[in-house]
Amino acid sequence: MTSTEDMQMGGTDPQSTHQVQIKFTTRHPDIAVPTAPILVPVNLKRYGLSQIINHLLDTSTAIPFEFLTNGSFLRTSIEKYLSDNGLSSESVLTLEYVRAIVPPKFQAAFQHDDWVSSVSVERENKRILSGSYDGIVRVWNESAQCLYTGAGHTDSVKTAKWMSATKLVSAGMDRGLRLWEIDGESIEENTEISAMAEFVGHRSTVEKIDVDSSSGRVLSAGMDSLVGFWTTDISEAPKAPKEDSGRKTKRRKESSVGPPRYGSLRMLEGHTSPVSGVAFDPKDSTVGYSVSWDHAIRTWDLATYSLVDARTTQHPLLSVCVLPTLSLLACGSSARHITLHDPRVSASIVTTSTLRGHTNAVVALSPNKNNEWQMVSASHDGTLRIWDVRATESGSIWTIKREGEGLSGKEKVFDVEWSGLGIVSGGEDKRVRIDESPKGE
Repeated sequence: MTSTEDMQMGGTDPQSTHQVQIKFTTRHPDIAVPTAPILVPVNLKRYGLSQIINHLLDTSTAIPFEFLTNGSFLRTSIEKYLSDNGLSSESVLTLEYVRAIVPPKFQAAFQHDDWVSSVSVERENKRILSGSYDGIVRVWNESAQCLYTGAGHTDSVKTAKWMSATKLVSAGMDRGLRLWEIDGESIEENTEISAMAEFVGHRSTVEKIDVDSSSGRVLSAGMDSLVGFWTTDISEAPKAPKEDSGRKTKRRKESSVGPPRYGSLRMLEGHTSPVSGVAFDPKDSTVGYSVSWDHAIRTWDLATYSLVDARTTQHPLLSVCVLPTLSLLACGSSARHITLHDPRVSASIVTTSTLRGHTNAVVALSPNKNNEWQMVSASHDGTLRIWDVRATESGSIWTIKREGEGLSGKEKVFDVEWSGLGIVSGGEDKRVRIDESPKGE
């Protein structure tokens, strides 16, 4: 969607006299108009249709709208749409309208010494947590000041999440998860913090984690094909498992003088290839989801540590997020697209729809918490893409490219979070980047 296309969408041809009945619908009561069909010229495009809605709403300031039909945004005149789809102008065409959004704007970027693998935004103070391939976790404020640094990992950090306003969890290539605590009142820069605890049980890199703040639980995705389930309540945490005598490594010797070590509540088995993503169900923290290179989506009952359901898709899966209001899982794949799935056991269809547009692996997804239909994806093609899942046939709404001095624009993006601060991402360009959330709906 570009400004050129938008200019071409407006206006009508005064010589056209043909009309068609249109029924306008919306899911938003504050902009609803009567649903009785009305006659409009068939040569109207988006701009002309927006004028009609604004007239019916009697708005003092014009609101730009987009129009959805059959899973796509209307990008032509009504006449061409009817012709392309073999529809008669005698039929009643239903158009769903939504507020159009303006493109996101670049806000800031924070430079790191190495690739930025993970980002997470704390809701209360809007502090940004970053994990990096240099093995360090950092906490930033909105002014690009690094407030805290944690240098406890002995290899690259692959994933990090806020557990609360003062606690955070990280994991990575050293196979362990670490729990950290910060002083929420400190305003000094570069305050060094030490891990409170290390959680062990994975036998290989931990690719991703997800946290449930209300229960203090953590899910982890391991390259060892295991899903880890952990508690950050030290009083409930099991003792660390005894390590194999044949694995006396430098990392283990160093960790003997590190933080106290604990084990998992359970290591969940079932995947046959590396696990690439995990997520708690926002509606029920006793339900967890995992996706894997083995093409499978697995649903877990975390209260009983049991597998509830397994779905096999067509491609290796690399990321997952939950769209809770829609009861859907969005999964990014190595095949460059995003698939939407209904995880309920009663669902008869594995894949409900597919979003296409990326040109490389889709490695991170994040929902817009203020709009149930929108999410953002991060890809190794160097871009972020913003999607409206009502328009699965239209592609992404906007594309955000990695730009800046010395960049080629093809630097991989590793993680993204749609937060109250904006769209925050990190990648191969060694930067945390903040883009303003698109304005509109």
